[in-house]
Amino acid sequence: MMRAMTIWHLHLLNSRHQLTAILPDIRAAARQAVALAGAQADVPDFDLVLRGQPGGGIADWGVGGHAQAPALIEITLNPARFDPDLLIRTLVHEMHHLIRWDGPGYGKSLGEALVSEGLAGHFVLQVLGGKPDPRDATTPSAGTARRAMSEWSRLSYDHAEWFFGRGKIRKWSGYGLGHRLIAEHLEQHPGGDAVSLAMTRADAFREAMRRLAKVDGGDSAEVETTDEEATPDLASDAPDDSPAPQSSTAKQDGRAIP
Repeated sequence: MMRAMTIWHLHLLNSRHQLTAILPDIRAAARQAVALAGAQADVPDFDLVLRGQPGGGIADWGVGGHAQAPALIEITLNPARFDPDLLIRTLVHEMHHLIRWDGPGYGKSLGEALVSEGLAGHFVLQVLGGKPDPRDATTPSAGTARRAMSEWSRLSYDHAEWFFGRGKIRKWSGYGLGHRLIAEHLEQHPGGDAVSLAMTRADAFREAMRRLAKVDGGDSAEVETTDEEATPDLASDAPDDSPAPQSSTAKQDGRAIP
């Protein structure tokens, strides 16, 4: 099947020359990521903004990214810990967010965020193979799936708590639970994958979350939607796969955030 060629533009924030020594490797890794993802899916045209920051990105990776709007990926690199393979994995993850932005979007509720991150993690496996990324392999604490089921439609959920451990929830739990959610859905719907499901709305995955919540123990019944949950959120959707600022509870992985 012939796929459309993705047009993309690299914008380097490098006035302090923090990236100069690794620019050839950055460009090569970005080209490879686009080629690999494009072999599996029609990746929309996009701009890639990349900045160097000592100590930036996910602590163990030295790279973090987010796709907070259609056609835009932003990457932060720690030049001292640059690894082209990890940049490729991060870019592939964020490219799935771009695909989804042109459909239902990343989403504003907890359930939508879990689905978007879970699909992006599975897209990395579909494109690159191997094992899930460490954040996607995270085992949520007991009761996390039940809580996610009850808060599925909540717009005021704390993204930093669910995905970055800024609170009582284990770090990366949102990624691990989202990954399991998609795996559970695929088990019940064989033949699907992260590409074919990219335009599927989050409610199609709610039954899979019910099953995970049931296995998690306790009552998996959903709470009634509150007025707060039913009120449109005026803030922008913000999938961010880099850790959020300590003072913020906004949806800053994530991808991430990671």
